[in-house]
Amino acid sequence: MIHCATRLIIALLLALSVAAYAEQRSGSSPPSAARYTFSWPLGEADALKPRGGTTRGAPVTLDSAPSKQWQALQQPGLSPFERDRRAILAMAGEYRVTFDFLEVAAYDPAAKRDRPYQSWGTERIYVDRDEGRRISLLHILAMRTVKDDGSISEPIVTKHWRQDWVYEPKQIVEYKGRERWERREISPAESAGSWSQTVYQVDESPRYASLGRWEHSASFSSWLSGQTWRPLPRREWSVRRDYQVLVGTNRHTVTATGWVQEENNLKMVLTDARAPDATLPYRAREYGVARYELLRDADFAAADVYFQRTRAFWSQVQAAWAEVFERNRQVTLNAAVDQKGLFRPVYDYAEQLAKGGVPPAEPAEKVIRNALAHIGAQAEPT
Repeated sequence: MIHCATRLIIALLLALSVAAYAEQRSGSSPPSAARYTFSWPLGEADALKPRGGTTRGAPVTLDSAPSKQWQALQQPGLSPFERDRRAILAMAGEYRVTFDFLEVAAYDPAAKRDRPYQSWGTERIYVDRDEGRRISLLHILAMRTVKDDGSISEPIVTKHWRQDWVYEPKQIVEYKGRERWERREISPAESAGSWSQTVYQVDESPRYASLGRWEHSASFSSWLSGQTWRPLPRREWSVRRDYQVLVGTNRHTVTATGWVQEENNLKMVLTDARAPDATLPYRAREYGVARYELLRDADFAAADVYFQRTRAFWSQVQAAWAEVFERNRQVTLNAAVDQKGLFRPVYDYAEQLAKGGVPPAEPAEKVIRNALAHIGAQAEPT
């Protein structure tokens, strides 16, 4: 049976809840009417209103001062490798995050244009591991909402996603569509000077990976991926069934007060053989922007507790998935772990660990083994 707290966490992950975080800045105040980052068509009375989270978040204070991580990134005389590393490490911290997605072009004249998507939240990004040429950043949501009586809720904490960075990788695991992932060897020429970014879903299962190179200036540091296939995110599979994969690029740009993730995606239709549909391969193109704005005097104590109490367990889960891809060049899952709720057993176990007190009845190894068996990976040996 799923605990009530886990149901709430799942609901938050499906909605990525907070749509109206207030902002406290000297000389400014939040607007009285909703603001849309962009809309289609602009300014018209029947313009599509954004979908997304509906709850209201507690006020936060943005930090307008250049961060220590940014100052370290700007230090003169750094080697290219060390400057790259510091750009990745600068993404750690405490943030207000805004998510905005818009279909800027539709390729099926008969289809109804999709509504823009907006959602906000607060999260802390931890440096889970720093091994020089390999860095792992773990995102944990910690959100307080405004209740009906105007009071502020206790923090709702849950693991969000992970990004792993590897310098000059020898291989990456790429998404191939319809729940299939495949390990690809990287040539020395392609690998030289590049960093791979691998993104993992909430249960440490694979999501997507790509290669790119960092570029630095006194204004920003930016990493741009190659063309990347990725599964549909929750904001899409919860409302769409007409396409199967996002194909696009991913740019991370670090600034003095946070960082920005930009996506330029095609919504591609796949045949059962995982090839682009010849009749209408693309439904639309979307632009997406996730803004990570540093917070000042934010309380992430509950996230710290969750991170410390569950860190070892989630490392075990990640290691189990890594072993699957070390043994097999290609892995096909019987179902999408997020869409079918197959991540719930490991989430329930992590929730028990986070609460402390009585240890879980089953050992972590058994929970992880059973969860992966339930997912039903069909693998092709190396």
